[in-house]
Amino acid sequence: MLALDLLQTFDAGILVNGLSRGSRLFLIAIGLSLIFGVLGVLNFAHGAFYMLGAYIALAVTNNLVANFWVSVLLGATAVGIVGVLIEVGTIRPLYGRLESELDQLIVTFGFVLVIDELVKFVWGSGSYRPRRPELLDFSVTISGGTVPVYRLFIIVAAVVVMVGVWAFLTKTYFGSLVRGTSSDREMASMLGVDVPKLYTAVFFAGSFLAGLGGALAAPLQSIDPALGESVIIDAFIIVVIGGLGSLSGAFVGAMFVGLAQAIAPHYISAGQMAVPFLAMVIVLLVKPEGLFGGFGE
Repeated sequence: MLALDLLQTFDAGILVNGLSRGSRLFLIAIGLSLIFGVLGVLNFAHGAFYMLGAYIALAVTNNLVANFWVSVLLGATAVGIVGVLIEVGTIRPLYGRLESELDQLIVTFGFVLVIDELVKFVWGSGSYRPRRPELLDFSVTISGGTVPVYRLFIIVAAVVVMVGVWAFLTKTYFGSLVRGTSSDREMASMLGVDVPKLYTAVFFAGSFLAGLGGALAAPLQSIDPALGESVIIDAFIIVVIGGLGSLSGAFVGAMFVGLAQAIAPHYISAGQMAVPFLAMVIVLLVKPEGLFGGFGE
C-alpha cells in the first residue's frame, strides 16, 4: 500500500519542485563550501548574504532598471562587495590567531544580526514577492502535471554554476592557485602567491554566489528578514552531508535535501525538517567527514 501511495503522490510536479528547491539551496551551499574549503572560515553570515542578494535585486528592479537579469547581476555583485568589505575589515585580522575559528564564527554571526537589522530598517519587516521574468513566466505540462518553466530554469542554472565553478578550479591558472593555497597556505606564500588578496577574491566569489542564489530564487519564495536564517540551516545540513569544502558534495547534498523536503511531508507531518536532520545525524555517525572528499572534489 505504501508503494502504491508513493506512486500516486509522486508526480513530475513534486520532482521538479524538489529539484528546484535543491538547486536554490545549492547556490548558497556552494559558496559556503568554497569559502570554507579555501579560507577555513565557516561563514554564518552566508544566509544573510543570500537574503541581501534578493533584497538588492528587488530594489534595483523597482528603482533603477526594470530588467530582471540586470538586477540579478547587480544584486549578486553588490553582495560580493559587501563580502569583501567584511573579509578585509574584520575576518582577515583573525587569520593565524589562536582560536581563530571561534573568533570567525562570532564575527560572522554578529554580521547576521547587523544585516538583519539593516534590512528591517531599509525595507521593513514585511514580505515581498518579486515577479518572474516575462521570458520565463509560463508553465509546461510534464507527465500530466503543470510545471512553471522558471523552476526548470533554476535547476539548469544550478548545473551551469556547478560545472562553471568546477571548470574554473580545475582548468584555470587562478583555480590551481586556489587549490594549492587551500592545501598549504605557507608554501603558497613562499612561492610568491599573494595569499591575502587570493582569500579576498575567494570570499568575493562565495559571497557573489550567495547573492546570486538569493536574487534568482526571489521569484519562487517570499522575501522577508527571516529568509537568511531559514536557508542557512539547510545550507549547513547540506555541507555536513556532502562534506565541508566539497563542491560535488554540496550539489548532491542540496539535491537530496530539496527532494526530501518536497517528498517527505506527504508521508511524515514533520518530514520537511526531520528527514534532512536525520540524514545529517546518520552521516555524522557513520562518516563524519561527509559523503565526499575535500575541497575541489
